[in-house]
Amino acid sequence: MTTLDAPTAPSSPASPTAEPQRRTLTIGPHTVDTPVVLAPMAGITNMAFRLLCREFGALHSEDDGGLFVSEMVTSRALVEDHAESWRLVTMGERETPRSVQLYGVDPTTVRRAVEMLVERDRADHIDLNFGCPVPKVTRRGGGGILPWKTELFTRIVRGAVEAAGDVPVTVKTRMGIDEDHLTYRDAGLIAQEVGASAIALHGRTVVQHYSGQAHWEAIADLKQLVTDIPVLGNGDIWSAEDALRMVEETGADGVVVGRGCQGRPWLFADLAAGFAGRPERIRPTLGDVARTMRRHGELLVEFFEDEGRGMRDLRKHVAWYFKGYPVGGEMRHRLATMESLADLDAKLAELDLDSLYPGVDAEGPRGRAGTPKRAVCPEGWMESRELSDEHRARLHEAELDTSGG
Repeated sequence: MTTLDAPTAPSSPASPTAEPQRRTLTIGPHTVDTPVVLAPMAGITNMAFRLLCREFGALHSEDDGGLFVSEMVTSRALVEDHAESWRLVTMGERETPRSVQLYGVDPTTVRRAVEMLVERDRADHIDLNFGCPVPKVTRRGGGGILPWKTELFTRIVRGAVEAAGDVPVTVKTRMGIDEDHLTYRDAGLIAQEVGASAIALHGRTVVQHYSGQAHWEAIADLKQLVTDIPVLGNGDIWSAEDALRMVEETGADGVVVGRGCQGRPWLFADLAAGFAGRPERIRPTLGDVARTMRRHGELLVEFFEDEGRGMRDLRKHVAWYFKGYPVGGEMRHRLATMESLADLDAKLAELDLDSLYPGVDAEGPRGRAGTPKRAVCPEGWMESRELSDEHRARLHEAELDTSGG
């Protein structure tokens, strides 16, 4: 697998001062050169996209670029040996450490899924998802509302840590259900106590979904409270400067990047440079974007072992890749109907590939932020931190193949 040629990356003059001290991230036995984690995103962060982001993370040096986590898989699907779920946690030869995100609501099932990942040597790091705000998950007690039930949360994390042995287990969560039902402080202390290797906090509540601004002050609060394991911050990181500012303002040990890299896998090159104290940033021409998209297509075909399926998967990325660039609606529509790599090549060749980086129009938020939404919970869920027998009996219904956080 070849590494992409570096798109044009204007740099400011080099400083004559000594090289700044590098910031790294240690998760259990693993230390990565850049304190950055690619957030799992359903239908996005498959092996092809992870490899593309990793290539950019190592673009200017031998840096590993961070941790690149798989799409979320449910513990029940692994325990029941669903072939597609095991395929989702299959890693490429260059994917080290191998990071898998696991979602589950039943302590016994989560424990067994972790045991299977370890027994089959499929993971070097396991992340537990407690951040999903999707109603079809939360209405059954899963995702971002689960940490409200502290005993259940504790049993799941403790069981996963015990089953994982030497493989580090981390936790990703949200601030809570809403402003009146915050859970992140308890979750952080519990995770630390039962042996998790790090905790990542998305600075939004379930009610917020992805709307509004992330509350970085909650990340700072958690960092002050949880002192024995790394605390990672997530939310509103659209550039390397955002990541550096989050770390400076909150004291976080690293950052988790989700929507900010959609259509911009080169963000990981910027992040690696920024955290290493280097000034270069990638400012891609339209030709650079086209070549990156073509590389993404190649990797998708390799991943799916099916050219048609790979091209269909790439279609969802078209609008993200060309945000801000002079690519009209008709051409975007045509690109979103690509059927083969040859078809993609022919359509990309029609673009003005010499068009320069458009500046601010290509930056900033991407994806749908939406608006705040009512937290959909099982009836009576927020009345107590204890798990009732009725809620316990229905928890298995929350294990759906849905991601987010």
